Amino acid sequence: MEIILKEDVIGLGYKHDIVNVKPGYGRNYLIPQGKGVIASESAKKQLAEELKQKAKKLEKIKADAQAIADKLEGVAVTVVVKVSSNGTIYGSVNSVQIADELSKLGFDIDRKLISIKDVKTVGEHKAFIRLHKEVSVVIPVTVVPDAPIAEEPAPAVEAPVAQPVDAATEEAADEAEVLEAIDEAPLAEA
Repeated sequence: MEIILKEDVIGLGYKHDIVNVKPGYGRNYLIPQGKGVIASESAKKQLAEELKQKAKKLEKIKADAQAIADKLEGVAVTVVVKVSSNGTIYGSVNSVQIADELSKLGFDIDRKLISIKDVKTVGEHKAFIRLHKEVSVVIPVTVVPDAPIAEEPAPAVEAPVAQPVDAATEEAADEAEVLEAIDEAPLAEA
């Protein structure tokens, strides 16, 4: 079954594409949800006329996306994060943080256009920005700690450990001290 897409469908195609799908998927999901129409001859003619009228607008949109991509070409993003003493990040770096850093540099990029793998380590990573279906750009992302990471933690000073003392041992020690004191004392004459 041929369907003309009315909007972008992830994994299937973009708006105004003519795609082949299984009949059940087309009848039960795409058409009722308003994501597509049956590609009849009249619908194809209507699509061709609509694309002809929108060609200049679509070219302008693509040119604008390409201009933004050209500006982003030399940009590198540095994200400062909190890290533990062994160098692992608390949480992860995601598209929201990258969009914030880009806005600080003067680029207003929607976070939904940015894709990045899970970043859970300090170092160099890559973010992909898809500005248009035909225009995308790769930006290097450097993740740095907010404070220097200690190479080796300082050795901990161990406190003396108290030894358990039972009553019999304590009594014997006291008796030995008393006997020693008596032995050393001078004898008094009567």
